[in-house]
Amino acid sequence: MTQPKYRLLTKEELVQFEKEFIDYLVVNGITGEDWAKLKETNPDKAEQITNLFSDVVFEKILRSIQFLSYIGKKEIMTFQCLKDEIVLVGIRISKEHEGYEEIDFTNTEMREKYLVAPPKGVKVFTQTKKYNKIREMELFQMTENGALIDEGNLFRTLCLVL
Repeated sequence: MTQPKYRLLTKEELVQFEKEFIDYLVVNGITGEDWAKLKETNPDKAEQITNLFSDVVFEKILRSIQFLSYIGKKEIMTFQCLKDEIVLVGIRISKEHEGYEEIDFTNTEMREKYLVAPPKGVKVFTQTKKYNKIREMELFQMTENGALIDEGNLFRTLCLVL
């Protein structure tokens, strides 16, 4: 049986894409009645169809990603996901920074304060690299590891801080 390229959509995700899944079945000549029968009589084939649909959904989402971000307590990493390379702009608090223990970038107010005027001891950095794998696979792994798709506001803000 064919495994999905990325991962199988969860039941909750499939519910969110119910209309698209129905359209996908129709385009592939499968009616609602056929689908019900297929799930009962040939669950492997039904699972294969679901795997293929999952790949279609992820491929569409991943191709449209322009920005990702990761916000931790002591660092923020934002990424601009270009066609052939990815640009990282980040900010990190060093342990030597006064008040290190109290800083938590997951707190929106504190994050905004540090982004407007980063004090000494705050490292703002950037790096560009080519993708190690196919772009969509690399972005998928990043999202599975906690990166969030965003609109790029955080990336642009950090660029101004540079």
